[in-house]
Amino acid sequence: MVRVKKLTGIGALCLSTGAAALTWGYTQRNNFQLREYTLPLLAPGVLDGRDAFKVLHISDLHMIPGQRRKVEFVSSLDALEPDLVINTGDNLSDVGGVPWVLDALGPLLNRPGAFVFGTNDYWAPRPVNPLKYVTGAKREPSYEDLPWEGMRAAFVERGWQDATHARLEFKASGVRLALAGVDDPHHELDRYSEVAGAPNRDADLSIGLLHAPYRRVLDSFETDGYQLALSGHTHGGQICLPGQRAIVTNADIDRERASGLHKYGEMWMEVSNGLGQSKYAPVRLFCPPSASLIRVVERGE
Repeated sequence: MVRVKKLTGIGALCLSTGAAALTWGYTQRNNFQLREYTLPLLAPGVLDGRDAFKVLHISDLHMIPGQRRKVEFVSSLDALEPDLVINTGDNLSDVGGVPWVLDALGPLLNRPGAFVFGTNDYWAPRPVNPLKYVTGAKREPSYEDLPWEGMRAAFVERGWQDATHARLEFKASGVRLALAGVDDPHHELDRYSEVAGAPNRDADLSIGLLHAPYRRVLDSFETDGYQLALSGHTHGGQICLPGQRAIVTNADIDRERASGLHKYGEMWMEVSNGLGQSKYAPVRLFCPPSASLIRVVERGE
């Protein structure tokens, strides 16, 4: 009898601790942050006396109507005066989310930008067994269509370029860019063969775009000679151990590189931990949502 009481007490403590962690994790979903990095990738003289070429990377908004704090934070990022805005997808988590996405990105759509989508742009999220997430099991999409076509049209109309299975070349703030992107590798929508090959050798900066950091695509970008790859999807693990240590990545990248800036062979790779999460899992534990500002500077001579 004493043993039963002791175990019951331990169980109650675990339940209480778990409930407290979930409550804290629920509040952390609005603890928006900015991660900042510096990368010496440009040849001397490219910046023509300026300090840096600023790349703002946004991913995984998973927007739901009514998320005003998220809208205000994303809109405020325009004050950083980025030279280039990159959006690596999963903008939506609700059929009514498009106007809120456009409101959040509003001022940033006036700046040079490029994007690729994730499957949560195309299809709505659905409730799933949380154990599947913890075990890393891939979840079948709902195939409930979201209004991504109108969102894409608005992005393009405002001047952003769709990098999905496309090679893009343009100038921004005097820097010659070579970009290439693929559709979401998480559900095998990527067709790298359509963008394969080295970036233009006359480009000052080459960037590969993909929603989910899968090695088959990262390997291809690295082999082709891209300097930087940008992705999201992982949410940094979303439910992490202290110190933002990911338990799972929801991709085949290693947990140590589930978020942040890391070397990938000869290429740099930045994985955003994203600004949102599914409306069916509104929790962030030891993994606050964030956007990234990458200051690309000149290499030393």
